[in-house]
Amino acid sequence: MRKNPERRQALIDAAIEVLAREGARGLTFRAVDAEAGVPVGTASNYFATRDDLFTQVGGRIYERLLPDETTVARNREGVQDEARFAELMHELVDRISAFNSGYLALLELRLEATRRPELRAVLTKRIREDIDANISHHTVSGLPGDSASVVLLYLALNWLIVERLTLPEIFTDREIHDLIDVAVLRLLTTTPPTPAPDTEAGQGGAG
Repeated sequence: MRKNPERRQALIDAAIEVLAREGARGLTFRAVDAEAGVPVGTASNYFATRDDLFTQVGGRIYERLLPDETTVARNREGVQDEARFAELMHELVDRISAFNSGYLALLELRLEATRRPELRAVLTKRIREDIDANISHHTVSGLPGDSASVVLLYLALNWLIVERLTLPEIFTDREIHDLIDVAVLRLLTTTPPTPAPDTEAGQGGAG
């Protein structure tokens, strides 16, 4: 049976919404069909097993979390100083938080990955590539700080996003804004700058 790529993508996007709302146990082919508004049995024609569906969702979430080319180009403009670094971190947190269903679905996938080796392999590869892309972009950008700064901010801001999306009453928007500024400032004041090598700039990742 010939498969429609656009239909497959629509089904995966529907699966993201189901996963975020209902959790891993609620991610069934029937639930995906209902979310996508297609006849019962459609999803099962596109995905051999639930494991296959989970794996496809893992890859698709990161496609949607990545910044577009306009954002990447804009991020390379202007003076690459501490203030610019903080501005980029605010943009990253806001962009990822805006795709709240995707990030919540990703949290569900991380838990499922402890039980599904193929999903764990997909997420490990994709997240490692994202971290490396962020380090590469930072290294050639002229921004202050080094690769350790990038990784520590990745860890800190990811958990800040978790708090923002799962328990939004813990921190106000003002507190979140100030915490990002403080995190950047403290990391940069304790980390020596790294000279930028003469290489091509990376894409930058989802954080």
